[in-house]
Amino acid sequence: MGERGAATVKRDLRTGTPYWLRRGTARRASGPLDANREVDVAVIGAGVSGALVADALLQSGKSVLVLDRRGPVKGSTPASTALLQFEIDQPLIHLARKIGYQRAVRAYWRSATAVDFLRGRIADLGIRCGFRERQTVYLPGNVLNVTGLKKEAAAREAVGLRSRFISADELRALTGIEKRGAVLSSGAGEVDPVAMVNGLWRSALARGASIHAPTEVVDIHSSRAHVSLATADGHVVRARHAVFATGYEVVKLVKPRGYKVMSTWAMATGRQPARLWPGRSLIWEASDPYLYLRTTLDGRVIVGGEDEEFADEEKRDALIPKKIAAIRRKLERLLPALDSKPEFSWTGCFGTSVTGLPAIGAIPGSPRCFAILGYGGNGITFSVIAAQLIQRAILGLRDPDAELFALPA
Repeated sequence: MGERGAATVKRDLRTGTPYWLRRGTARRASGPLDANREVDVAVIGAGVSGALVADALLQSGKSVLVLDRRGPVKGSTPASTALLQFEIDQPLIHLARKIGYQRAVRAYWRSATAVDFLRGRIADLGIRCGFRERQTVYLPGNVLNVTGLKKEAAAREAVGLRSRFISADELRALTGIEKRGAVLSSGAGEVDPVAMVNGLWRSALARGASIHAPTEVVDIHSSRAHVSLATADGHVVRARHAVFATGYEVVKLVKPRGYKVMSTWAMATGRQPARLWPGRSLIWEASDPYLYLRTTLDGRVIVGGEDEEFADEEKRDALIPKKIAAIRRKLERLLPALDSKPEFSWTGCFGTSVTGLPAIGAIPGSPRCFAILGYGGNGITFSVIAAQLIQRAILGLRDPDAELFALPA
């Protein structure tokens, strides 16, 4: 089938100065596509998902060509706060009611193993990106109160996930936060997303991948034999498979139902290592909208939230002062000993789904085409799952969780 015009929705994905770009952006060996090409797999999108998919396919011996309308790490990636959690936006006890107990448990376990896989892959490739193992602290809020958190912790423990309910005293000792209790989980992590993705692309280029940017895909034709991608400059990529890792600029071949693009806001404080909480756990609330925070290796606090449905870039950007002020007030109430003054602040897009799960897999009606709709708050974790699912699909291998994340027909 074919798709005319720009192949994906166009959005200004972020505004402001993300902390991860404080040293500028790294240059990659990329330039616009200047000739027709044939390749095993064309990956459209050079962010987190595209980098992890390219890495997985190179491991499988496939030739990989990457196209991006901007360039590596120039879209949503720098806007990420990069809390690597196995927890999904929907608590396990709520997700079980939405999709069934067994499917909910599978989703949580797949997310948990994805964090472990990413840690190992970063080590294997020798990427210096500040990865650190962390615990997560899940605070009571308007989604789950203390009673609800106790039920959530028990549900996770019952299936072997590394979570337990902690008392107010233990919470205070770990974080300095005054609440009646929380869910403490192990198996999480944090990372510098820009350094990680830059490292993945360095490795991919060294192993034979090519990146072409800025290059706009304007026409897609897929058949049982191959996929043809036409660019705005008049060149054509002929591939055995195409993977659309375009983030929140959704490929127009996909008509997702029940998904929304949201706006989120975030900030990073000044350095204050002496004021940080012991253990530097990742902290988030069982609230809607929720507050989420982490530390950095140089002693800052990154905090975000105040999410609302995306309207347009102008409205989102105009709200930066108001939203950052609201985030500061929440941070001050939660941890009054911190200096909440921001040195960096930014806003960006992300997506939500009814279940909090992403949509990953073959595009219905478009042979040999795959898409990654990494909706939910765990974008990087879901990108790892996407790379695994798509690698196996292209190799003709069955993944037991493929149907759990499949794109709707």
